[in-house]
Amino acid sequence: MRVLLCDDHPVFRDGLRLLLEELGVETVAEAGTGEEALEAVARTAPDVVVMDLHLPGMGGLEAIRVLSRRHPQVRVLALTMLEEDATVLAALRAGASGYLLKGAGHAEIRLALDAVVGGSLVVGAPVVDRVRASLGAGAAPVLPQLTGREREVLELMSRGRSNEHIAEVLVLSVKTVRNLVSNILAKLGAASRAQAVAIARDAGLGRPPG
Repeated sequence: MRVLLCDDHPVFRDGLRLLLEELGVETVAEAGTGEEALEAVARTAPDVVVMDLHLPGMGGLEAIRVLSRRHPQVRVLALTMLEEDATVLAALRAGASGYLLKGAGHAEIRLALDAVVGGSLVVGAPVVDRVRASLGAGAAPVLPQLTGREREVLELMSRGRSNEHIAEVLVLSVKTVRNLVSNILAKLGAASRAQAVAIARDAGLGRPPG
């Protein structure tokens, strides 16, 4: 198995590379940004890219989208601190084959790598139950008048996230987020952000901060 590591923290990459060596996995290249990762994939043709989502420049989600389009044969395993449901779903929709939190153990990382290379979809234990509920087969979408992107924004709004945080997580401009929030309020008939959040929580989205 040939792996490319993408994380903007060199110390974390060093530790992960040593871990992969212990697991018998070859690290063929390392990158600190999404742009560097795309260049390295074209150069080294790894089996898997292990990618953080919080990156300078091109964010991890956008890098996954581009990577999936240019190199569909390369699997992506997201390894990140971000655990919001909307971020997990956005990564999977972008083309990631797996999603682990950075607290994952050695065995979980090895199993995830084997699974994604084998064509399986893997989500780490701390978020799998919530994701399973969100992806419920045949389930009617919550607040069907909203688009998928609007539901992602509303999910983060209902968790008390600011427009700036939402823009960072979903790799959007703050202006785009403001426009989406306006659309959400109009479609829900909400007079304020707080009222929209109350409607979202009544529908089962998000949870109060803390």
